[in-house]
Amino acid sequence: MSSRLNVKVGSVDLKSPVILASGTCNFGRELSEYYDLSVLGGLSSKGLTIKPRAGNEGCRVAECDSGMLNSVGLQNPGVDYFIEHELDYMRSLNTGVIVNVAGHSFDDYCGMVRKLDPFKEKIDVLEINLSCPNVKEGCMSIGSSPEQVKKIVSALRDLTTLPLWIKLTPNVSDITAPALAAQEGGADAIVLINTLLGMRINIKTRRPVVQNNTGGYSGPAVKPVAIRMVSECSRVLDIPIVGCGGIETAEDVVEFMIAGASAVEVGTASLIHPDAGLRITEGLERYCEDNKIENISSLTGTLELW
Repeated sequence: MSSRLNVKVGSVDLKSPVILASGTCNFGRELSEYYDLSVLGGLSSKGLTIKPRAGNEGCRVAECDSGMLNSVGLQNPGVDYFIEHELDYMRSLNTGVIVNVAGHSFDDYCGMVRKLDPFKEKIDVLEINLSCPNVKEGCMSIGSSPEQVKKIVSALRDLTTLPLWIKLTPNVSDITAPALAAQEGGADAIVLINTLLGMRINIKTRRPVVQNNTGGYSGPAVKPVAIRMVSECSRVLDIPIVGCGGIETAEDVVEFMIAGASAVEVGTASLIHPDAGLRITEGLERYCEDNKIENISSLTGTLELW
């Protein structure tokens, strides 16, 4: 890919604005069989916790109109296993290494950062997940409170010099409040949006399709919500935004960047087409060439409201 796709998210240099979203690419091993992941701007790891998690019981995924509902429940091997067995592999992919950090308590998040900070030379970004809607406690309850967001980001800022990207829940009435709280706490960027809280019902059993009752709704249908939230936050924040939600094409990426995103994350699209990241990246190259754009970052924040 050409240098015209190079972007910066704060102090972080990326070869492309396209990042694979956490939870949809594991640690890159499976998708690396489909294409060279070095064409991407980065890869966000599976959401990690202090201890290994088996995830939620029963049905975890349900197809929906224009998207999907997932209730995986942060299944992961734990941070110690990741450091020993997966971090070096992610680093070898020659793309940005973004480690997604999840937790159920203030102490969990701090403990995770303490474990990861000694390996900062191998990590480009810590993405702090304050937004997971498919566990029964933890991420989303913290992320919906501006006071809690500021408290936890401030504490993590004192523990590491690594860039902190704060992934916020869209399941709030005013997205700018937690976003500003994260900025005040010392965040380097905001990631918007995670999945919307949703439910599907089996009309034969009259029970929710996923055994956790609710889950995270993702896919093309959430894109207008995500675009709106990125636009709202871009008008009040002084730090960059990484946009995500329903991105399937290069045109979707352009739309997010015009709304105010410096980079984007692609999630559900990779579950449909494993090479989605490559297709989107190649599409961005063509878009820049066709529109004589010297660097794609010039699109960021160029939205003109009526």
